[in-house]
Amino acid sequence: MIEEFENYVPKVHFELVPIKNLVSNQDYQRNLSMLHVKKAVANFDLNQINPIKVSRRDGTNYIFNGQHTAEIVAMVSGSRDTPVWCMIYDDLEYTEEADIFANQMKNVKPLSPLEIFNANCEAGNDKELLIRCLVESYDLHISSSSLPGNIAAVATLEGIYDKYGYDMLDHVIKLIIMTWEGEPKSFSANIMNGIARLLYAYQDNIKDDVFKAKLGEISIKEISKTAKERRAGSLGYAEAMLIFYNKKMKNALPWNNLYNNKIDSTRRCYIQKTNTEKNIQNL
Repeated sequence: MIEEFENYVPKVHFELVPIKNLVSNQDYQRNLSMLHVKKAVANFDLNQINPIKVSRRDGTNYIFNGQHTAEIVAMVSGSRDTPVWCMIYDDLEYTEEADIFANQMKNVKPLSPLEIFNANCEAGNDKELLIRCLVESYDLHISSSSLPGNIAAVATLEGIYDKYGYDMLDHVIKLIIMTWEGEPKSFSANIMNGIARLLYAYQDNIKDDVFKAKLGEISIKEISKTAKERRAGSLGYAEAMLIFYNKKMKNALPWNNLYNNKIDSTRRCYIQKTNTEKNIQNL
């Protein structure tokens, strides 16, 4: 029976191999990133470990996919005697290993930010559920479509939540609705990030009613045009909106504040604590 499908089944077997018996010094391998390893260790999840692909040549187990996995398990367990599941190929040449390594992701379709977000919601993860509840509280929906009533920039929603906190994300969404009455293009990544930059830089000195009155008269198209003339990305959009906000103001907001937008560690800890509290209160 198996002979009928042998052209579609790789000739491999699975084996538990101690990490100390694995080698990953081949020239085609990328350099080991200890930053990635430490980050993964901090968020270690046993169910996310994939089998390591190994080529057994001349009695040596050469990793050609999974060297970071091996290092993560070794660091978490504190021992290189820890075994990991390996998918072992017994008949590969060195050039075949390199070819598999180079082309392993060629036909893999990566998950989109929305697909990852929806899966996290299905898994019951607090952050994504909280963001979805917040968006839906404004009668909006997170979607891949930028039709009226939708927000397509899901990665931006998560980014603002992570960087500035739940209250900032709430403020950004509310201000956009107040100002442009939910025009779809107003929920672009650059507009949302640009507003978050302004609100963080100027805090209570940005008045919602003034922002609405000043920016509500300006189309998203004109803001985008002005932003692109200044600089790329959300900072250009923040600058463009600051120009329109400051127009004919006796006490214009100082430009220097906009460029001191880094969040210190104390502020970041406060944001993380606040987000956790919001999770508890809202879910």
